[in-house]
Amino acid sequence: MIIVPGQAGKDLCDPQLGMTRRDILRVGGAGLLGLSLGSMLELQAVSARAADVPAGKTGGAPGWGKAKSIIMVYLQGGPSHLDLWDPKENVPDSVKSVFKKIATKVTGIDVTENLPKLAQVTDKFTFIRAMSYTPNGLFNHTAAIYQMMTGYTTDKVSPSGQLEPPSPKDFPNFGSQIIRLRPQNVPMLPFVMLPRPLQESGVVGKGGTAGFLGKAFDPYTLYPEGDDMDMTKMDRIKVDDLQLRPEVFAMRLQRRAKLRDALNAGMKSIDAAVSEFKLNEYYDRALSLVVSGRARDAFNLQAEPAKTRDLYGRNTFGQSCLLARRLIEAGTKVVEVIWPKVANSDNHSWDHHVDLTNRMRDRSGPMLDQGLSGLLTDLDQRGLMQDTLVLPSVSSAAARRKGSAPRATATARTAATTGPIATRP
Repeated sequence: MIIVPGQAGKDLCDPQLGMTRRDILRVGGAGLLGLSLGSMLELQAVSARAADVPAGKTGGAPGWGKAKSIIMVYLQGGPSHLDLWDPKENVPDSVKSVFKKIATKVTGIDVTENLPKLAQVTDKFTFIRAMSYTPNGLFNHTAAIYQMMTGYTTDKVSPSGQLEPPSPKDFPNFGSQIIRLRPQNVPMLPFVMLPRPLQESGVVGKGGTAGFLGKAFDPYTLYPEGDDMDMTKMDRIKVDDLQLRPEVFAMRLQRRAKLRDALNAGMKSIDAAVSEFKLNEYYDRALSLVVSGRARDAFNLQAEPAKTRDLYGRNTFGQSCLLARRLIEAGTKVVEVIWPKVANSDNHSWDHHVDLTNRMRDRSGPMLDQGLSGLLTDLDQRGLMQDTLVLPSVSSAAARRKGSAPRATATARTAATTGPIATRP
């Protein structure tokens, strides 16, 4: 017999009242309140046990292993390194930037005039000026995105190696691997991707999933409504799956949890069959994530002072960088900020097939300069730099100068990292 504790009473939110028959009928609808997160948390814990990484174990160079979180700022489309990070002198006009170089805070390192704010914080990060990759000459942006995000080339999962939609057979995104090996120990989303998916032409999301690790390790995706030209979309963030419905108060939700426990206690045979899965543990963790409000509060950009929001820039990229800081401050391990414009397009896309000079100077450059410099400055001021790795990176780069042929690479032509894992010598 199943015994439901509590006093007779009406179905109100008053904590002194007991359970009703309506409560019992509503137990099955708990998934609508975000409690289906329990199965995700369960799978994460299973993989964590398999990994068995000793806590606190470090190695390598000074500072190695101290990072608690990673922010990847993914410049989808491929900025021209010659026009941003690496101005060249004494080179042919066909590859020479039209932009002037400017000195930075670090003697001997110059950038172009497109990055005046970042020039003042170069003491906070390290330049990686040369990287190699195989195979030479990947087919397109999608293949490059896939290699950058997973470490594998698309020929491992695609007969053509070209434009293929995401598949359960894909290799996992690096963020999925991290949260598999180091599972979350606070009621917070472990891996978040925003404000748009990875995309090349009609292929959306390639390289941005957990692939064969399973959906339990997929990122929580935050893609606000609005197209890529909507610079205010971050003001309309919706996280309905992380908040209680208006008619359900926290106390009432916890009452439902107790009712569920009572039902489970009355089904001894079922409990015995699934005891090794610790269903109650994962249910409780999912419940904590929803009830605590920790994740929901982190998404509230309106809680930030106007001065801080202005520091990052009042546009999609800047506010996404600000949200990344709020998330890692709240306990998220991995945040991927995807450049808010599909790769092969116009306006502030980095894939500058035409009109590079104007687009770099007036659109892409200023957004990157303010947003990224704001992130580094804010992290430093809040004392978060010591345990946060920031990795701005690109999947392909193109420089078009006076009729020069288009060229692309699958790895970062210039990447900047900051934090204890990659420190300036």
